[in-house]
Amino acid sequence: MSDLLARDTAALHHALEQGGDNVRVLMSRSTAELLAQLMDARAQGRLVIAQTKSEVTPAQAATMLGMSRSHIRRLMDQGALEFRMVGAHHRISIASIDAFRAAERTRRGPALAELADLQNELGLTE
Repeated sequence: MSDLLARDTAALHHALEQGGDNVRVLMSRSTAELLAQLMDARAQGRLVIAQTKSEVTPAQAATMLGMSRSHIRRLMDQGALEFRMVGAHHRISIASIDAFRAAERTRRGPALAELADLQNELGLTE
């Protein structure tokens, strides 16, 4: 955990210990942005998983990536998601999931830009 995040975490816990319905805490912009993303996800009804472990099951990875468990297994078989075996069980590292997300963003970027250009060209924007 970075020093900045550790400081922000301590400040938040200290503010919560004070009690009351409202909490005031001074935190860094990066921590505030992280909290905003978490709150946005909850407000949109998306499942938010607290990552207390460095590895998750294929079912948990599926939830995190918004995919089916069977699709996660295909990605594991293709080598797109690194995993290890714990006895007879598969475990996928959070780092592997983050790397997959980053690779997908990079891969999809040009296609999304092309689609947006085509949409504008055809006058399909509002």
